[in-house]
Amino acid sequence: MALFGLKTKHPKAPQVSQNLEVFLKNFSIEVMPRTAEKVENFKDILPKNTRVYIAHIEGTPIEDMVDTARRLAADGFPTMPHFPARIISNKAMLNDWITRYQGEAGVDQALLLAGGVSKPHGEYKSSMDLLETGLFDKANFKNIHIAGHPEGNKDIDPDGSRKNVDAALKWKQNFKNKTNAEMAIATQFAFEAGPIIEWANSIKSAGIDIPIHIGIAGPAKLQTLIKFAIACGVGPSLKVLQKRATDVTKLLLPYEPIEVLSQLADYKANNPEFNISSVHFFPLGGIKTNAKWVTENGGTSGIPANQV
Repeated sequence: MALFGLKTKHPKAPQVSQNLEVFLKNFSIEVMPRTAEKVENFKDILPKNTRVYIAHIEGTPIEDMVDTARRLAADGFPTMPHFPARIISNKAMLNDWITRYQGEAGVDQALLLAGGVSKPHGEYKSSMDLLETGLFDKANFKNIHIAGHPEGNKDIDPDGSRKNVDAALKWKQNFKNKTNAEMAIATQFAFEAGPIIEWANSIKSAGIDIPIHIGIAGPAKLQTLIKFAIACGVGPSLKVLQKRATDVTKLLLPYEPIEVLSQLADYKANNPEFNISSVHFFPLGGIKTNAKWVTENGGTSGIPANQV
């Protein structure tokens, strides 16, 4: 926003600390094609060069995904579409998606994940299956992100252990050592800093040096968050929301992730080698609400692209 020819900085919330502002630098956010359609201009709400993940939900036509990627790329936002293994039937389909994204939208980065489908549509059931095709290296993807689970994943480890998710991370670490792409772990969201810190330190101790982009749920109504958290299999940190729900004075107030982010930011400031390198937002309360909150709290200098 300009006043008498001068640019004014987007206001920040009073509680913003320097640690939090640094921690939110280069944050990313997620959209779906149907939610992207409701945003008239992403430059009005997101800082310049914000990475935008495009979630691919089962049933979404690839044409809609590519159109959204093309629009975001044309506005100067790096785009990272999801490649959910279990809804990709075969190598020909995977190659078609990659070709479309690259040819029509200039996409050179991807989030590979199993996807929220219990029964695979074809021959792929995990991100490892997609990586083994060699198509992403052949297409010279610059960034490849994979899924992480700070609180485990009962779809992968039904017994509540971490055996399979840990084995998958070790496999992906070996892949990282062979690929030219920059890799990162984009995690499921959680609500409590302590378990996140413990998990991040534990995988680093196990030899996993892939940077972590920690998943955080953006501001939303408490009931909305609890519904999504249960559906997404969020683990023990769900108790943070459940405890809040028992407090009548807080029940009607929107949840904001200030506490978990501030604690992680302070830990990062005191431990510079901490392997969480970025924050990835799930805008469960709406992308405009999430974008406004993060820029007001100092994310990437707190200035939407149209105001730079």
